[in-house]
Amino acid sequence: MVRTPDRTLSSETAWQRAVAREAVIRPIASVNKLTAPEKFAACRQLGLKPTRFYQLLAQFRRKPVTSSLLDETPGPEKGRRLLSAGQEDAVASAIQEIYCRRERPTITAVHDHVRIICRQRNLIAPSWKAVKVRINRFDLKKLTRAREGASAARQQYTPAINEYSVAHAMEVVQIDHTLVDLFVVDAVNRQPLQRPWLTLAIDVASRMVAGFYLSLEHPSSTSVALAIRQMVLPKASWLVEQNVIGDWPVYGLPTAIHLDNAREFRGKALAWGAAEHGIKLIHRPVARPHYGGHIERLIGTMMGAVHFLPGSTSSDISARGDYDPQKHAVMTFDELERWLTLEIVGRYHADIHRVLKIPPRLAWEDSVLARREPLRLPYDEHRFVLDFLPFEERVIRRDGLHLFGLKYWDDVLSPWTGAPDKMRIRYDPRDISCVFVDGPSGENWPVRFANLGRPRITLGEHRQAVAALRARGLQSVDEHLIFETIEAQRRIIEIAGRHTRCGF
Repeated sequence: MVRTPDRTLSSETAWQRAVAREAVIRPIASVNKLTAPEKFAACRQLGLKPTRFYQLLAQFRRKPVTSSLLDETPGPEKGRRLLSAGQEDAVASAIQEIYCRRERPTITAVHDHVRIICRQRNLIAPSWKAVKVRINRFDLKKLTRAREGASAARQQYTPAINEYSVAHAMEVVQIDHTLVDLFVVDAVNRQPLQRPWLTLAIDVASRMVAGFYLSLEHPSSTSVALAIRQMVLPKASWLVEQNVIGDWPVYGLPTAIHLDNAREFRGKALAWGAAEHGIKLIHRPVARPHYGGHIERLIGTMMGAVHFLPGSTSSDISARGDYDPQKHAVMTFDELERWLTLEIVGRYHADIHRVLKIPPRLAWEDSVLARREPLRLPYDEHRFVLDFLPFEERVIRRDGLHLFGLKYWDDVLSPWTGAPDKMRIRYDPRDISCVFVDGPSGENWPVRFANLGRPRITLGEHRQAVAALRARGLQSVDEHLIFETIEAQRRIIEIAGRHTRCGF
């Protein structure tokens, strides 16, 4: 069995090479028998010999994720000599001065210039092969811009979508957030709480709602990850949990996700997860709002329905008059979530769409039939969810894994204790009592607090506790003090809730 290379240790260049391979190999991986022209075209496009192409194709069929197309990264062979810093600088200078020209010089011309630079600097010149390796590692987009011009670089590496009129289901999905025009109340004493945030996803071809995520916290990378999770996975169990009778057939990995330029859409976790599962990320061009028209119209439709609910803020303050939305609020967070599910499944999907002239539900069926291949699900559902969570990189210390000033431990980490290499640590901000450590061969381990008696806490609670302690002048805050503070804050909230219910 071919061992999957460690994604966390791969260079950015190696990862981008794997992403380029995935774009060519994924569309043909499901074909049982490739024709000779198809094989030849793929090999030529990837710059690979047939033997290597077949090896990568087999790896991808066994495990259809982008990281399976990474090159193996063994240590240096015995006797191999690495280039010194001076030699590396000489090669980099030669590539920039000679190879990045519109005349498109050859590798030999670059090597000749490297030899001249090395002679001037009293260095041993590296081999032609060493120069070629470093040219192959050069940023392809920058190289194309330098050798062929900005237009060629844009045409080859920039998404060329002027308007989103697509024919296939899950070809392009748009995602965005909005602050819901409604106050919710708490579930215990039905007192006004706040306005929640809604993250919505729409399938452009059918206008079906692909998924949504409702939260009391400001949009973050976690909001995006959880919206994508609901979008991609089948929703039958979700409807049962919400006690909603109906059908929501949208599922599958999209070809592309279209986003605006907000910070939560630029995170490293989203970029990594999308690339790993063959999803293109397309960010809206600055000052071109029509690129997000579909999702903005969907948000407008959903908020228009919300405006008829008690506790609505409306979208026009002047039209509100003396109506106090907080005073009239009656719906809890969970009730609003179920109401939105009913609104989507029972009304929006069934109504005639103004542009399509048919209900989105029928448009979905047509756009699924128009696909050349079936809707695809993630290779590993659990791993898929983790791939979109935020992450940090840490070394494993002798006294455990340290994250957020807290200690985590599991015996599975023993082989890496004291090692200098960093490991990737994924976490869910809603519950940081357990984090997920990426192993070197693609496996994943849940690791809990070193002190198993610690309660579950959110990242928000942790940050509030640390801020409160530092406000008291404590610059060095230990773990025990953090949990004491969180417990004290929770007691305050509990007592305040009891007093409110009792009316004193």
